[in-house]
Amino acid sequence: MSDFTMINCCLILGACLLSSQAVWSQRVRVEYEVTSHPNGSVNLRCEFTDSGSTKLTQVSWMFERVEGDRHNIAVFHPTYGASFPNKDFEGRVKFTQGSLENPSIRIDKLRMADAGRYICEYATYPSGNEQGTTTLIMLAKPKNSASAIPVQAGSSEVVVARCEAAQGKPEATISWITAVAGRYNHTSVPEMDGTVTVKSEYRMIPTPAENGKEITCLVNQRTQNEPKPYHLKLVVEYPPTVTIEGYDNNWYMGRTDAFLDCKADANPEPTNVTWTAVSGQLPPSVSVDQNRLLVRKVDETVNTTFVCEVKNSLGSAKKELSATVIDQPLPNVSSAGPVIGGIIAAIMILCLIGAGVAMYHKRRQRTENGEGPPKHKPPPPMKSGSSTEMLNKPQDKATAITETQPLSNTETYYYETNSGEPVTDLDDDNMGPPVNGGTPNVWDGSGHPPDNESTNETLPPYEPADQNDIEASHVNIAREESFMSQPMLV
Repeated sequence: MSDFTMINCCLILGACLLSSQAVWSQRVRVEYEVTSHPNGSVNLRCEFTDSGSTKLTQVSWMFERVEGDRHNIAVFHPTYGASFPNKDFEGRVKFTQGSLENPSIRIDKLRMADAGRYICEYATYPSGNEQGTTTLIMLAKPKNSASAIPVQAGSSEVVVARCEAAQGKPEATISWITAVAGRYNHTSVPEMDGTVTVKSEYRMIPTPAENGKEITCLVNQRTQNEPKPYHLKLVVEYPPTVTIEGYDNNWYMGRTDAFLDCKADANPEPTNVTWTAVSGQLPPSVSVDQNRLLVRKVDETVNTTFVCEVKNSLGSAKKELSATVIDQPLPNVSSAGPVIGGIIAAIMILCLIGAGVAMYHKRRQRTENGEGPPKHKPPPPMKSGSSTEMLNKPQDKATAITETQPLSNTETYYYETNSGEPVTDLDDDNMGPPVNGGTPNVWDGSGHPPDNESTNETLPPYEPADQNDIEASHVNIAREESFMSQPMLV
């Protein structure tokens, strides 16, 4: 037989032995893990299944706190009965049924030191010993506590709050929730019974502004259904800070409701509040009611400087106020101000409305009088009288010629009368108000132009124009060169 074949046989034999051992070990049925609490009880179950031809001779329970260090705590023999050889479990352990088939035990008054491995071992024939192991985990609910530590305001970092989860198993975790700037640390201390105590401290630089601020310690541990919060308020102690209220600068002669209040911010609370005057004793018209100074009637004696002094266990502080007595009361500016402001606002609104109405009426009047810009193209120049009359007077027929270069938006027209003398229309400034919507003035049918003494222009010599030339000149004139329509032949 070759070496390779011998190796294969050995491997197969080893696998068979391991599988048979696994099958045998599975015949001792136990729970893999159980939990309990100090002073509680726990049941450790054990059962031998499918014994068949295997003979059960004895069952033993062993406790293993440290691996390899086993101690018998309970033994059951079908002939000799139960035995409990370990004194640490004496009176606390017992068999629940007392049989080889079900040798389960119960442990009472548990201690944290009872945590470990418990082995249920059968002595059998011919198989030998078979066993199963259960791990007992002891859970200890921590004893939680939290407190704020009174500190004095200063510039150094100090502990302002502590939180503790004592004697817990497994170890607890602690966290902090606060809006106050600071930092925290943790320490864990193992106890003799296997539990752990966790401590945490919150540190910060205390100032009077942090006094009374909220801070929360949050403890989380396996035995708790949810994290346990502990709400605290920081305690920062500081000496008093004093202010005086109530003076309104209107202490006039004869006033009877004047007063001063002495306000103090301090921790601890002020123990003493004292009113005095810089001049010595308080005026006779003044009385003191706790922290309030009452002036029964204002007179010349209260024209002085008052002093309020406040004390607590950390120190004292003073505040002065100089009162000035006047002859007549000051006007109530606070009530007159809104009234005056309302009147001014009303006047401004009325002015705006009046200006709008005036502008509207002015624009409407200009529209009715036709003073606005022309809305249509002006008509061509015409003789005085109606067009019908002009058509009925053939002897007044004239020929109009338009210049190609108008001056000041005004075109010049030349007319030929029956006498053969050419004339031009005059400027608007010389002719008076325009007629026909701003068109140049023309003369009547008498054959003579209107009189105008201020016109000294010399007319150019007249040259009769052919009708074809006139029509051609009309064609060459651009519409944008003049706002006037082409001249009409009458």
